[in-house]
Order: sequence, then C-alpha cells, then structure tokens
Amino acid sequence: MEAFFRTHRYLVEHVNAPVRRTLMDEIDWSNRMIGIKGTRGIGKTTFLLQYAKERFDVNDRQCLYINMNNFYFQGRGIADFAGEFCRHGGRVLLIDQVFKQPDWSLELRKCYDLYPYLKIVFTGSSVMRLKDENPELNGIVKSYNLRGFSFREFINLLTGNNFRSYSLEEILNDHERIIKQILPKVSPSQYFQDYIHHGFYPFFSEHRNYSENLLKTMNMMTEVDILLIKQIELKYLTKIKKLFYMLAEQGSKAPNVSQLAKDIETSRATVMNYIKYLTDARLLNMIYPVGEDFPKKPSKVMLHNSNLLYAIYPIHVEKQEAMETFFVNSLWKDHKVNQNGRDNFYLVDGKMKFRICDADAHNKIRYAPDTIYARYNTEIGKDNQIPLWLLGFLY
Repeated sequence: MEAFFRTHRYLVEHVNAPVRRTLMDEIDWSNRMIGIKGTRGIGKTTFLLQYAKERFDVNDRQCLYINMNNFYFQGRGIADFAGEFCRHGGRVLLIDQVFKQPDWSLELRKCYDLYPYLKIVFTGSSVMRLKDENPELNGIVKSYNLRGFSFREFINLLTGNNFRSYSLEEILNDHERIIKQILPKVSPSQYFQDYIHHGFYPFFSEHRNYSENLLKTMNMMTEVDILLIKQIELKYLTKIKKLFYMLAEQGSKAPNVSQLAKDIETSRATVMNYIKYLTDARLLNMIYPVGEDFPKKPSKVMLHNSNLLYAIYPIHVEKQEAMETFFVNSLWKDHKVNQNGRDNFYLVDGKMKFRICDADAHNKIRYAPDTIYARYNTEIGKDNQIPLWLLGFLY
C-alpha cells in the first residue's frame, strides 16, 4: 500500500493541468460511484489527478489514485484492495483504466455494497457501454464524458484568458454582444485554423510531433479499446482499420454499405457494427435523419473531429468539410444533430435549421429567415448570421 501512496503523491505533485476542464464543475461529486469515459489521449488521467489536487492535501491518505495498468492488479481484485484502503482510513479511490481489471464491474459492485463510506471515481474508454453491458452497475454509477478541448479551452490555454462558456440559446440570442466582449481581448481567427488542425487533443502542448502522436493514439483506439472491450478477435483488426480509412477517404457522405462489405469481405451487418464501434471510440460521427438511429444506415458518416482529417495522410482536406466537422463536434456534447441525405442544412434538437457557409463565398447566399447561418472566414455576426468559431464556446 505504501508504494501506491508514494506514486500518488508524486503524480499529484507533478500533474500539469494548465486548463481547468468544465466537466470538473458539471459532475455531482456527492455520488458514491462516478464513471468518467473518454477517448484515449483526451486527458482522463490528468483529470483524476487534478481532482485529487483540488480536493485533498497531497499527503492526505483519505484519497488514493491507482492505475489498473499495474500488473499487481492481475493478482488482486479491486474490492479486496479497496477493503484494505478503507481499513486504513481511505475515503476516495480514483481508479484509472478500470477495464484492464478482469471482472471490473462485479468488483465495483462489491465495493459499493461492502464499503458504504467509500467513493470511487473511475475512468474508462469511450467504447465502454457502462450500463448496457454491465447490468450490475445499473442505478449505482453516474457516468460522464470527458471531451477534447473546445476552441474556448484552446484559446484560454494559449492566451491566458479565462473566457466562459455559453449555452446555444445565449449564443443565438446574444452573439453580437458576446463577440464584443471577446474581440477586444483576442482575435479568434488567429487561432481558429490551428485549433481545426491540432487543438482538440490536449497532447498538442507536448513537445512531440502532433500528427504522429495522434496516429499512434488512433491505432491504440482500434487495437486496444475496440478489440479488447468488444472482445473482437485480432484477425479482424485489419478489416476495421481498412473500413475506417475508406470512410475517411470518401469524406462526409452516406456510406455505401454493400460496397464496403465487399471491399473488406464481410457482411453488411458487420460493417454497420464496425461503424458503430468506431463511433463509440470517437473516431467517427454518424448523422441520421430525424427519428432514425442505429442499426439503420446513417445519412452521413464523418470523422469525429477535424484534427483527424489532417492525420490521415494523404487526404486533401476540403475547407467546407473541416468546418462542418467542427460544427457537429462542437454541438455533439449537449445537442442532437440530424440531417437528411439531400439537405444542405443540419437540424439541431429537431427544430433549428443550421447552414455552414463561407463568409467570403463569391456566389451570394440567399439568406432565409428560418435558417441560422454559421459562417467561417469572419469574426463577427449579425441577426441570424453567427460566426462559426463562437460555437467553439459551447463548453
């Protein structure tokens, strides 16, 4: 146990979290069992350590961080370890990469039933379907998603500002006033393309090649997260990777499932399952017409965030596609985004029509009063025309 406290102390003392994530204030910390899901490289470990740093003195033994990557836990269950921790006065156990422990969900259930004074905060992959696939956790775990950096968090980190987030309603009703508060302090257009290219994953601030790092992360998502958690045999990995590359290469459009099934030599149903796994891994987004959902064929498949577009060499990135990817990814946290196959607009929350367009477009757009125009290549907006970058302030 002593070795774990030493590791905990070292990690908390050295945690580097220059931006406080908004999720920290959205979580109801009074719950006894909290799950934090997120894609690889998104900052889940840092988030746990930041929580420990904010809430406990570094030498306070009521809180302990442990990582299931430690081989020690191949020979000892979480519940047994938690029992010893509680007997020594432990109150909050932070468990990283919980799915690496065999029977992890049963072990967490045991902890919940046996140690009523213990709070557990655990992290897991976005591929995990916490409640669907682990009925023993139903009703006892509150789960949250940790997302990549928003454009707001990216700007705050690079400029030292502390801009707050805004709801979609605030932005739509009050964007002209909000912009007047931001523009004197920073010029968003100076940072927007950098964010589109490399601002979503927190490791952009590390002194390593971002694209190489992202490619490595994407491979780990498919090789470890999808295969391990979905219990898929290794021999099918090449099919999943090939499918992902083909979808990325085709750009944002409706997938030809029959052709894809032929190309990777599998059934149509398996192709749809693979697309769902890649979506759960936060590599893809599936856009559906209103009222439809998986397992039906989506009206559009697009990459989950714009940074992925630039990592998959040698695809030529279309500006319009990158901007639409940013739009969907920014709204995806708290809003439902739909689109019919032939439409050039998105429907948000079943009622608001959004169109993404270039403010510099020479062919003049005829602006309709029932549509909101999110425009790029501009910093300002007026009436139902809002600057696209401002949607990066939704969280």
